[in-house]
Formats: sequence, structure tokens, C-alpha cells
Amino acid sequence: MCGICGIFEFNSQKSVDKELLNKMCKVMNYRGPDEEGIHLGCAGTNGGYRVGLGHRRLSIIDLKSGKQPIHNEDRKIWITFNGEIYNFKSLRGELEKRGHCFYTHTDTEVIVHLYEDYGVKCVDYLRGMFAFAIWDERTKQLFLARDRLGKKPLVYTVIDNKLIFASEIKSLLEYNQMKKEIDMQSLDLYLTYQYVPSPLSIFKNIKKLPPASILICNAAGELKISKFWDIDYRKKLDFSNSKFKMEEIYNQINSRLEEAVNIRMISDVPLGAFLSGGVDSSAVVGMMSKFSSKPVKTFSIGFEEDDFSELEYARTVADLFHTQHHEFIVKVRMLDVLPRIVWHYNEPFADSSCIPSYYVARETGKFVKVALNGDGGDESFGGYDRYRANKMALFFQKLPLGLRKAMWKYPVKHFPESVGKKSYLRQMKRFIQSADKPMPLPNTEWHSVFNSAQKKSLYTEEMSKKTVDWDANEYLFQIYNNAYASDFLDKIFYTDVKSYLPEDLLVKMDIATMANCLETRSPFLDHKFMEFTATLPYQWKIKGLTSKYILKKSLKGFLPNKILNRKKMGFGVPIGKWFRGELKNYLTETLLAQKSIQRGYFRKESIERLLAEHFSGRVSHTYRLWSLLVLEVWHQIFIDKSIKF
Repeated sequence: MCGICGIFEFNSQKSVDKELLNKMCKVMNYRGPDEEGIHLGCAGTNGGYRVGLGHRRLSIIDLKSGKQPIHNEDRKIWITFNGEIYNFKSLRGELEKRGHCFYTHTDTEVIVHLYEDYGVKCVDYLRGMFAFAIWDERTKQLFLARDRLGKKPLVYTVIDNKLIFASEIKSLLEYNQMKKEIDMQSLDLYLTYQYVPSPLSIFKNIKKLPPASILICNAAGELKISKFWDIDYRKKLDFSNSKFKMEEIYNQINSRLEEAVNIRMISDVPLGAFLSGGVDSSAVVGMMSKFSSKPVKTFSIGFEEDDFSELEYARTVADLFHTQHHEFIVKVRMLDVLPRIVWHYNEPFADSSCIPSYYVARETGKFVKVALNGDGGDESFGGYDRYRANKMALFFQKLPLGLRKAMWKYPVKHFPESVGKKSYLRQMKRFIQSADKPMPLPNTEWHSVFNSAQKKSLYTEEMSKKTVDWDANEYLFQIYNNAYASDFLDKIFYTDVKSYLPEDLLVKMDIATMANCLETRSPFLDHKFMEFTATLPYQWKIKGLTSKYILKKSLKGFLPNKILNRKKMGFGVPIGKWFRGELKNYLTETLLAQKSIQRGYFRKESIERLLAEHFSGRVSHTYRLWSLLVLEVWHQIFIDKSIKF
């Protein structure tokens, strides 16, 4: 795991600014605290260099000779790489048979030689997570690539006859000619979904390379972006001729997941696992114990609020597999940690589970450099409540219109919105408010923090004019309508794999762990495993209203019923409670500060109404207020610079 950056002076007689490249590396030093590397190439007529590659290294494999950037035999091809390639040893063996010579033992060098043989098609052979840049001295071409699921980030800008790229936006902002002009469509999308989806960023002139994409920039500055992979839910397995077809499926799920776990245990540094006590992380820990000659190091986090603690379940799994277990009880000091977390995320990001993710990564990083996790199990096996809600919505829409109206009228008027951590009356109210709408609008609204009507009430007249030309719902509609899927729920799964997973969950995990010098690996996100799970009918994943049915059946006997049958908790903290208590004054003063109101986004009276309703307990505006707070703190850090790091 590392931080990468670079500058390509195309169609220009200018030389790469090495001082700028050093600054771009330095601002990401937490991503790679072990060493820094710079390569300057393509000598120009004025004696300067037209390309520069930068690298900050977190040493995981080949600690002695793996310094980057890395080159091929004749030093005509150079790479700066962030990620891990899990099949690099087998690829290396094949490359050596074809005459390639290696000077390191890294997975990075394998990519260089694959590029020599296959060009940009080299990405098709890689199994793992990656973001990299390859400079080809022969063709004077820069080649950027990002992994299939989007586990590793890559952002870029084209400005002043140069392409500048990096792992993080703050690295690009080191270029003093960069204008910090906020993209209003991105801001509107953020308020809807709590993140800014690729290829957009919060800044107009900065883009994200989407997952499963490559970018080629030639010497004339011409950019070509294309996709190299997608997941297909249309091809279903046929077990009709198998006498014990379900047992065969169970075995395939287990064996394929075990293989995905096993290849992710390669490391030259201490390795462990996050353990929440949920089905996914428990399965990963159990399978790790099969392949480890020593007790697996496991790490769990708890909070002083018992409603948000899963430590009991984590202990059950740790005891079962005899792990070397570590528990951390955290007292969140929000006023201290919030600005730093916002700074690390580079742009507004309002998934509040980034807080526990940051803390568990911080504590885990004190013991190991690599940790496996259970990310991706929900997307592959139907683990979220909204998947069941979507299935229920299909049934609901088949009811007689009069009955639907009767069911709709009472809950909407009388059910409360804020009772405890999970109010089932509140959830029922939200379900009925959306379930009667045409598909896939209910799914989109269940993703939304602010819906269209709420934003209309929130925005100033000026902001409304700036956002009138688009509908934020179209972001998910387009993915859903273009899904490689035939069945309704498969389209929902596909939508999450292309949106919520890479743009929210994987961003959260990458930033939380890299901020703490920790690498995480996700067996459930192995692309071969995901391609297999996509061939399973959704009826096997959500049976009746039981989520993850086929996965739980596969793990029966391996994990205890206490784990398999427990309710999903999520990974949260009591933000809403804090907003009514210790953070009440801070929240009010921040959102109603003159500087905040003068930004011109929101009506002051609308903010006051949200605060009053939340403080009274009548309505839970937890996630809306959190999104507004994060946005304002982000402005203070990146625009006003009134908070500095």
C-alpha cells in the first residue's frame, strides 16, 4: 500500500517541477511512511524532463529491494504502483519462462513486464487491488489504471499542458495554479448520497478515474479513457443435473472463498484481521485460521454506548478459532478527531461509520501492517435491509390500490421518526413512503440522505438555479437501467457494486486505513469470487425475508448459530444522540455561523428548522445534519484554510 503521484508535461517545452513532485509526495506521507521515490524521465531539448513519477511506500512485500518507481530491463518503462497483486508469483514464473529478467521480488515489477508483453491489456491478468501509472519512454505515453472494484483511488487533472495525477486530491492541490472551484452538481450529489461519485470530484477541474478503467495520455495531450471489466448477473449456473446440487453450491462457495482468503495472506510483515462478529468477518477469520500456523491476530472495537457494541459476538468467534484477540473500547473525542478525518477524506464524505473505521484502523495499525476484513459480503449475498425492502416493495405494489392507500395514510401521519437507534416504526414509515413509487425510485430514495423535496426546501434561490439542470436520482437510475442483469434484485445488486460499494464503502476503508499506515485486504471482493456469486440466483441469497441465506447455509457447522442468526447491526456511532447532547452547541454554532450562511447554499431558516426538529426528538435528522456539518468543516479546511494541518 502506498501513495502515488506524477506529472506529464505533454506538448510543452516545460520541465517537470521536481519541487512540486516532492510536495505532492510529502502531503501523502502517511500513505507510505517507509520511504519516498522519484523518477524523472523523457529528457527534453532544454535539458529538463517531461515526466515525473512519485511514490510513498508502505513496505509489505520485498522490504529490501522493492523501492519504487520500478523499471524494466532497459529502463524504458517505469511504474509507480499502489496496491497488491495476489497472483504475482504465478505471473512471474510465466514471465521468466518467456525470458524476462527481474531485479526485485515485488509484485510491482511483474506489472512492468506484463506491460512489455501485453501493453494496456496487462490489467486483464491482474488479480488484486491496484492503482498505477506506467510511463512508456518508447511511445512517450502515460498509462493509468484502476482496479476492477475501485479499492484503490486515482485522481487527475489536465491543466496548463500537463496531466497531474495522484492517489489523493490534496496532492493535486499542491499545484499552486489549481483553482478550487466547487462543482455544484457534485455538491448536490453529495447531499443526496453522502459522497461524490466518480468521475466527478468536489472540484470542477479534478476528476476521479472510475473503477475498472484505464486512461492513456499521449505526447499531444490526447486522453482516452476506457473500461476493461464489468460484472454480469445474467449468466446463471445450471445445477439441474446434479443430484446434490445445493451441497455442491455450498462447497463451491466455501472453497472459492477459502482460496480468496488464502492468497491474501501473503505478506512479509505482521498480518491480522478485523473482527466485528458478523457473518462475513467471522468467516474470513475462521478460514484464515485454517491456513495459519500461528493464532490469527484479530481486532475489534467497542464504544461506551452498549447499543453500538458488537464485542460479545467478536469474542465468541475469537474463542472458537483460538485467535490472539485484541479489543479496544473507544471514547470518541469528536471535536478533536472530526477535522482530521475530514482532512484525510479530501472532499466532503458523510458516511458516519468512517469514525469507527478510523479508530479500529488506528488501534490495529499499532500491532500489524496488514489486516483482512469482510467487506463485500453484503453486496454479493444480499445483506442489507434495503434489499429485503426492495423485495417487499414488489409485493406491496401488487396489493389493491385502496389497501395500499389505507396502509400509507396512517403511518405517514402518525408514526414517529426518532425512537432509539433503530426505530422499526420509523423504518416502516420510510418504507411505505417510498414503496408505492415506480421502480427503481424506492431503492434510490432509500439511498438518499436528502431527497429532492428536502433539498428544494433547503437550498437558497441562487443554489436552486445552479442545480436545476439535473436530477441527482439519475445517477443511480442510469446504473440500474444499464445493469448487466435480468432480474430486479440482481439489478439492485449491480447498482450497489457500481455505486455504493466503490464510492462509499471502499473510499471509507482506504482512507481510514491509509491514514493509519495500515493495508486492508477483502477476500469477498476478489473479482473471481464475485463473478461466481453473480451466477447465483437472487432467490438463494434472499429467501423469504432471510438475507444471505445461501452464505449462511454454506457456513452452517463452521460458524455457530449465534453468529449466523444474529441481526445485522452495521458499524455506527450515536451521532444523533451526541447532537442532542455534548455536540449540540458545536453543531448549532458551526451550521449557523455567519461564514457558513454566507456561502449561499442553504436557507438559514431551513437549517434552524432541521436543528429544532432534531433537538426536540420529533424527527431524526441525524444523517442530514451530519452531512451539513462535514461539508462546513471541509470548507473551513480546504477553502477558508481556517483549520490547518
